[in-house]
Amino acid sequence: MVNLIAEGRVYRGGAFEPLKEGKPAREKTMAYRILEKHNTSGNMDELKIKFDAMASHDITYVGIVQTARASGMEAFPLPYVLTNCHNSLCAVGGTINEDDHVFGLSAARKYGGIFVPPHQAVIHQYMRERMAGCGYMLLGSDSHTRYGAFGTMGVGEGGPELVKQLCRKTYDIAYPPVIAVYLSGKPQKGVGPQDVALAIIRAVFKNGFVKNKVMEFVGPGIGNLTMDFRSGIDVMTTETTCLSSIWETDEQTRGWYQTHGLEERYAKLSPEEGAYYDGVVMVDLDKVRPMIALPFHPSNAYTIEEFKANAQDLLRGVEKEAEGIFGKAEGLPGLVQKVQGGEVYVDQGVVAGCSGGTYENVMTVNAILRGRPIGQGVFNLSVYPASQPQFMALLKSGAAAQLMESGAILRSAFCGPCFGAGDVPANGGLSIRHTTRNFPNREGSKPSGNQMAYVALMDARSIAATALNGGKLTAATDVDYDAPDLSYTYDASIYDNRVYQGWGHAHPEEELVFGPNITDWPEQIALPENLMLEVASAIYDPVTTTDELIPSGETSSYRSNPLGLAEFALSRKDPGYVGRAKAVKALELKRRKGEADGEVKAFLGDAAPENTGIGSLVFALKPGDGSAREQAASCQRVLGGCANIAGEYATKRYRSNVVNWGMLPFILDGASESGIAVGDKIYLPGIREALQDGKDAVQAELIRDGQRSPITLKLPAMTEDERDIILAGCLINYYGQE
Repeated sequence: MVNLIAEGRVYRGGAFEPLKEGKPAREKTMAYRILEKHNTSGNMDELKIKFDAMASHDITYVGIVQTARASGMEAFPLPYVLTNCHNSLCAVGGTINEDDHVFGLSAARKYGGIFVPPHQAVIHQYMRERMAGCGYMLLGSDSHTRYGAFGTMGVGEGGPELVKQLCRKTYDIAYPPVIAVYLSGKPQKGVGPQDVALAIIRAVFKNGFVKNKVMEFVGPGIGNLTMDFRSGIDVMTTETTCLSSIWETDEQTRGWYQTHGLEERYAKLSPEEGAYYDGVVMVDLDKVRPMIALPFHPSNAYTIEEFKANAQDLLRGVEKEAEGIFGKAEGLPGLVQKVQGGEVYVDQGVVAGCSGGTYENVMTVNAILRGRPIGQGVFNLSVYPASQPQFMALLKSGAAAQLMESGAILRSAFCGPCFGAGDVPANGGLSIRHTTRNFPNREGSKPSGNQMAYVALMDARSIAATALNGGKLTAATDVDYDAPDLSYTYDASIYDNRVYQGWGHAHPEEELVFGPNITDWPEQIALPENLMLEVASAIYDPVTTTDELIPSGETSSYRSNPLGLAEFALSRKDPGYVGRAKAVKALELKRRKGEADGEVKAFLGDAAPENTGIGSLVFALKPGDGSAREQAASCQRVLGGCANIAGEYATKRYRSNVVNWGMLPFILDGASESGIAVGDKIYLPGIREALQDGKDAVQAELIRDGQRSPITLKLPAMTEDERDIILAGCLINYYGQE
């Protein structure tokens, strides 16, 4: 299905050949031309990007607006879309969701933004339908900001990177490698975009083949895919850890823009003859089979045929992994009992969000079910169309009614099943979902409350085939169905009648509307001359997700209260972290007040001079896979965190969040063998001077049981601006100095 070419290749005549002579023609790729158009540095090796538009949802926009406001922003300098698709249910212990929505509308009015009310569209579907354009670049505070199928380079980053754009600054990165994804052939009936995406993710995630690179989709297979199919593959490129994506465009692309009243935004995009790529992913669409990604990552993927042939062993492996993740050798519900009579039975199906809830997917689910019942047993099916215009089209086609006749539940546009706030399975439940992620707790279960559920990712087609069989896991290639009519008329009146279009019409005289649980960021101090840090958490998992650093789901109801949200930091991964970090922070507060009692002196030791700050750090082998939510870093900072030490960072966006919140993003060679543990201390003498002098390696001391040993911590590829942000203490402080 998927083959990798790890060496650079020249794309010529529809084939890839080694570079024989001359300079690599990187400028002939689509990515280069788009990046060049948006680069303001004049140097294509070091990019300073200004985007065409931005988007945030209601987990992130309050913090972004608050940070930008504190940094001196007076009006949105580019179109900024505030959507409400992540917390549109009810209050769950923290912010009343509607308080955030009222704040968002008041911000759109005051600063000149676009406000999409709850249930109108999930963030990325709105951006596809209204904001995409060939050759555009869009920035979003959500990791799945991917619009490459529409000729638009989307980048998902943490909130501070959006703040930089709001403060008229730039997105600064070194020119990224570009990987060609060559599509050939045509998917067989019953194979959908999630199947293709999972096949690619399986091939490239663990080896980091496309990490922080741009995936450029080319080849004759593109013409055999509808726009929804392309988009369904594209949105999942986030799970490869790539930086962005871009696709060739064609007459189908033009037709999509015509349907949505945006034909003027269409342009033909394709690489030039002789374009150079830093590697190639070869995908034979003919050979892709229905896939399933087992818990707890999209890369844990198998063909459904492979899985069913080895179901007991594979599910037993998931059980063992669950025990390792949650630290419970007993009490976790098992999965092996889902295998009965040689078949696997699941409890729930969900088709939702920016990857699953597209018009084509929902229409195909209906075509497979054809009004036939899903049964009266445990299995249930929920379908979330990605936008109200698509929902209206489903109503007009009659598909919505037929789905309801089958027993499916149709819900409005909401991202809940993607982050743990909707359709939470029962304890021990196995849910198959066409959504973006199946990380631990992404289905909403709470192991701390003795609840554990499991999510496997599948394509909507095979989910429908499974529903047709009452929950017996079934590949869509094993059922017969007639392909649906996918033509529809796009009706933008829903948006026209409800979406606040304030771009270019700021009302600075109006006031922001604050709910009682919407608070400002606490003050952060500049980087001290020296630092004494205590390891408040040490994580030796191969990868640590942002969900583990700050859980999604119900904890997000505190998203607008930094101190309240920080109480949940690492709560599912290391429940003792918050208490340990707060204890260290209390010592730092005493030090600042001049209350250098015996406890403070004991913490610092005799060797540390008086101008030594006290803080905590998180050690993890590879942190930051997954969500772009800045809270994964900001919660550590609020609790007194000053650094991360890692073997490597899973994504650029998490590292950026660490830096923008004033924490040092250290790299430690041989991290997995270091033995760094909770309670160890790291002494950083002269750290401020080292950062000012541009050093990319810092000599520190590891202190354990009173014994000191030298340790070298690296700060590779730090820009001058990144150093200045950390020196200032955080991005807000940095802009406050200007």
